[in-house]
Amino acid sequence: MLAGLLLTACAGEIPPGLGLQNGRLAACPKSPNCFASQEGDADHRIAPLSYSGSRAAALERLAQVVAAQPRTRIVARSDDYLHAEARSLIFRFVDDLEFYLPADENRIEMRSAARSGWSDFGVNRRRLEQIRDAFSAD
Repeated sequence: MLAGLLLTACAGEIPPGLGLQNGRLAACPKSPNCFASQEGDADHRIAPLSYSGSRAAALERLAQVVAAQPRTRIVARSDDYLHAEARSLIFRFVDDLEFYLPADENRIEMRSAARSGWSDFGVNRRRLEQIRDAFSAD
């Protein structure tokens, strides 16, 4: 029973404020376990993805890349937005990954943040860079 409670606690609930708000993904908290391309703070900023071709094709490619990440599942998808959850291997902590494809801009804004804890030892930044590398690979 205790193990079940711990696993539930590690999962956490979807944080309020996820999703698009006026064409923007949520800002990162002060904790060093969040990275986003729309973030003004240099400590949390990561460059957006760029693509050529149609937005629909880019979203489909992105969905394939994200779904192929270990312990990751897509939980929401629309024509311009994708939300996925990634779980850590041992403790099953949940990180939220969000991607936004603005119309006619050929870029993908992205955000990855831990739901709990303070530091993630760079896991969210590395995950976004791995997604960037896989998305850009031929």
